[in-house]
Amino acid sequence: MAVAAETNPIDITDDRLAARNAVVLAVAQALAGGNNTVIVATTGIIGSMLAPDPGLATLPISVMVLGMWMGTLPVGMLSKAYGRRFALQTGSVFGALSGLISCAAVLHNSFWLLLVGTLCGGLYAAAHQSYRFAATDTASPQFRPKAVAWVLAGGIFAAFIGTELVIYTKDSWQPYLFAGTFLAQSACALLAAGVLMLLKIPRPNVSHSLRDGRPLSQIVVQPKFIIAVVCGLASYSMMNMEMTSAPLAMIMCHHTVDDAAHGIQWHVVGMYAPSFITGALIARFGVRNVMATGLGLILVAASINLAGLGLWNFWIGLALLGVGWNFAFIGATTLVTECHDPHERNKVQAFNDFLVFGAMAIASFSSGAMLSRYGWSMVNEVVFPVVLVAVVLLAWGSLVRTPRPV
Repeated sequence: MAVAAETNPIDITDDRLAARNAVVLAVAQALAGGNNTVIVATTGIIGSMLAPDPGLATLPISVMVLGMWMGTLPVGMLSKAYGRRFALQTGSVFGALSGLISCAAVLHNSFWLLLVGTLCGGLYAAAHQSYRFAATDTASPQFRPKAVAWVLAGGIFAAFIGTELVIYTKDSWQPYLFAGTFLAQSACALLAAGVLMLLKIPRPNVSHSLRDGRPLSQIVVQPKFIIAVVCGLASYSMMNMEMTSAPLAMIMCHHTVDDAAHGIQWHVVGMYAPSFITGALIARFGVRNVMATGLGLILVAASINLAGLGLWNFWIGLALLGVGWNFAFIGATTLVTECHDPHERNKVQAFNDFLVFGAMAIASFSSGAMLSRYGWSMVNEVVFPVVLVAVVLLAWGSLVRTPRPV
């Protein structure tokens, strides 16, 4: 029934359906986003206890990012063949499995089982990261930035849901630290699956192939697409690298677990709170100006982190890092939606996420070893050359006019 309900032609003569879907996806995002918060805030700490080598402490978070990368193309294929809702709910199944397996890993003191749990969490993240694209499926071009921003605004609540789950459940199953947290994580994934039942996204009447429309090679050479990918790649990979290392770095600097959890909380608030205005800012000032501001804020955040190791350095740096990511990533997402026709959307969006999350995986895998061997300063210093490349490309792109897809 769910598949058949999504086979009608798309009608975007107005944005009432798009607004409704954006609200549904925002609620689902609030629940699903807690998955990432829980994994980032807990598994680096658990990894430091269970890993055979200190340099592997953040490996569970990196494996989550690997799962995000691995899941991007399958999510696109499932969306194409069976509709968005089916693909997103399939992701929720992996979210529930992630919490259950991670709980078992804590109970059995198994580092390798923890990696399996976070891999499932990454596959879930690949699905709920595509909520932002799902919100544009029924939206007019003018409403797309707002639809993306509304969905990401749900992450504000994810910040509090995920953090409070960690704080209030971390000791609920004595003596197993975070075991109860992972069970709560599974419950949130199941609730998100229920909310997604309300989603209504028709599919274009095209075949079940990712080869519909222009060849992918023709689409990805557009300057606009290249700019979108590079800016999305730079903002997300550098944000993830710092976010992955920050909780463990705070513990190494003698801050508490609750301090680390609150640092991630304010980081996630920074990631999603601006979403209430980001769409309007893009409409008023232009997508490239908003993206440039976001990239600049990421550089400011790295500078604050380099200025000291106090609690407020971590908290302010993480919060600004989140705001910078919001501006840059929503802008990059908006640019991607301008590079394809409706029947090309799944393959183009999936390929974009494949590239972005692949870069994230590389950054995440390197962050633990970098932190262990070279310290928190080096993690922040790497941000500058990567983000500056994106800034230069964005400036170049402002001089290039890209024809709209035909």
